[in-house]
Amino acid sequence: MNITNIKVRKLLPEGRLKGIISVTFDDAFAVHDIKVVQGDGRLFVAMPSRRDDSGVFRDIVHPISQEARSKIEEEVLGAYQKAVESSENALKS
Repeated sequence: MNITNIKVRKLLPEGRLKGIISVTFDDAFAVHDIKVVQGDGRLFVAMPSRRDDSGVFRDIVHPISQEARSKIEEEVLGAYQKAVESSENALKS
C-alpha cells in the first residue's frame, strides 16, 4: 500500500497538538484526523482515536507492522515540516 497524497489540514502553533493531517493510500482509501503531537523528546504521529465506554482512547485505524508505522510517520512528519516552512515563509512575505 502506497501513500499517494498527504494533506496538512490544520497547523496549530500553540500547545502539544501541532497539526491535523489526512493521508490517502493508493488513491483509494483516506484516513483523516491523524495528529502531529509534540512529545517530550520529539514530534510523533498519533492515529485517529475515540474514547471507549471506560474512558480509554483507542485507535480507530492503525498500521499493523512497525515498518508501515515508520513509513507513515516519516512521510507525515515530512509533509508537516514542509507546511510549517511554507507558513513561516508566507508570514515573512
